[in-house]
Amino acid sequence: MFQAARACGIDFGTSNSTVGWLRPENPVLLLLEEGRPTLPSAVFFNADEDSVSFGRAALAEYLEGYDGRLMRSLKSLLGSSLIDAGTEVQGRQLSFRDLLQCFIAELRKRACALSGRTFDEAVFGRPVYFVDGDPAADRKAEATLEEIARAVGFRYVSFQFEPIAAAFHYEQSLMCEELVLIVDIGGGTSDFSLVRLSPERAKSPERREDVLANAGIHIGGTDFDKAFSLAAVMPMLGYGSAKQNGTAMPATPFFNLATWHTINFCYTRKAWAEFQDMHRDAKERDKLDRLLNLVSQRDGHWLALQVEQAKIALSETEHVALLLERITRSGGLSEQRLERAIFEAAVDALVEQVAATVSQMLRDAGIVKEQVGTIFFTGGSSGVPLLRQRVAALLPQARAVEGDLFGSIGAGLAVEALRRYG
Repeated sequence: MFQAARACGIDFGTSNSTVGWLRPENPVLLLLEEGRPTLPSAVFFNADEDSVSFGRAALAEYLEGYDGRLMRSLKSLLGSSLIDAGTEVQGRQLSFRDLLQCFIAELRKRACALSGRTFDEAVFGRPVYFVDGDPAADRKAEATLEEIARAVGFRYVSFQFEPIAAAFHYEQSLMCEELVLIVDIGGGTSDFSLVRLSPERAKSPERREDVLANAGIHIGGTDFDKAFSLAAVMPMLGYGSAKQNGTAMPATPFFNLATWHTINFCYTRKAWAEFQDMHRDAKERDKLDRLLNLVSQRDGHWLALQVEQAKIALSETEHVALLLERITRSGGLSEQRLERAIFEAAVDALVEQVAATVSQMLRDAGIVKEQVGTIFFTGGSSGVPLLRQRVAALLPQARAVEGDLFGSIGAGLAVEALRRYG
C-alpha cells in the first residue's frame, strides 16, 4: 500500500478535462462537476450576471439565453497564432492565453478543494503533436502550457504523451504481457502509441524501452464535427448556394460557424454587415433567413452543440433529427434528418488520414501485425464506428478493448504522477 500521492495528473482536453489523484481505496478521478469526473472545457462569461462559469454550468447558462460569451475547444488555441491574440469579453479585452489560464486555474482550484490538499506538482497530458510538422511550434505550445500551469500555482510541471498515459491505466488491469496499440481519439488530436505492458513492467521506474513507437495527427472530434456540419447543416444556411448573379456564396463565414473556436468571429459588426450583404445578394433567401436568425441570436454554439450531439447519437443509430425551430422564426423547415451514411461520407477522408498515420507508425516500428495482441481505444471520438472499423482492419487478429473513453488518460497521468513525484 502507498500513501496518497503528492501530485495529480491533469488531462486538459479539447472537449473535456479530468484530474486524477492516486490514493488508497478511492476512485482515481476526482468528481469535478455534478458528481462526474469530467469538466467540459468551456467557459461562459455571463454579461447579465457579470459572472464566469465553467463546464456544464457554462453550457447551461449559454443555452438558457443569458447574454455573454461562450468559449470552448480552448486547447485548440495552443500552437496556433491565436494564442497571442485576444477577444472582447464583458467590455474588456481578454487574451486567449489568459482565457486558458482562467480555465486551468479553475481545474486546480477544484482539484485542491476536492482533495483537501494543495497540489504543487502535476503531470499534464499532451498530444504527441500539438502542431503537425512544425517542431518549433510544437515546443512553443508545450512551453505555453507549462507557463500557464506555473502561473496558476503549480511549482513543478512535467508532461506525458496522452496515449502513453492511457497505456499505463490499461496496464493496471493486465495479468500477463501484451503488445498494445493505444488509439486515443480526442477532441483536437488523434494519438497513438505501441507499448509493451505487463504487471512486471509496471514496477519499473523507467519505461522508455517499453514504448516502441508514438505517432499523432492533428485530427479529432471537432474536425469530425466541422466536416459533418459543412456537409449536412451549413447548406441549410446557404453554404454552397449561389448569388443572384450565379457566383458562389463566400465560404469563410460558414467555415467559421462550423469551427468551435472561430464561431465568435461571426458576431462582429464587420461579419454582420457581410451576412446582410450575402442575404441581399442571395438566390435562395430562405436559407440566408435562417443564417441571419442564427447570427442575430448568437446561436452558433447552440448549433455546434446540436451537430456534436447528432454525431454522438449516430454511433448508436442510423439517423437522428436535428430540430431547427430555434432559427426558423417564420416557420418552414423545422427539422433536418441527419444520417450516419452522410456523416461517414463527410469524415471519410479524415478517418483515412488517421488510419494512414497508424499504418505508417507500425511500419516505422518494424512490427509484424500479428505481434500486436490488443487495440485499446480511448478518447471520446474513438466511439465513431467507421474509425474503429478502419483501424481494426489494420490489425485483424488483435482484440479490441474499449477503455474509459473520457477517463483513461487522466487516470494514467495519476499513475505517472505517483511514479515521478511520490
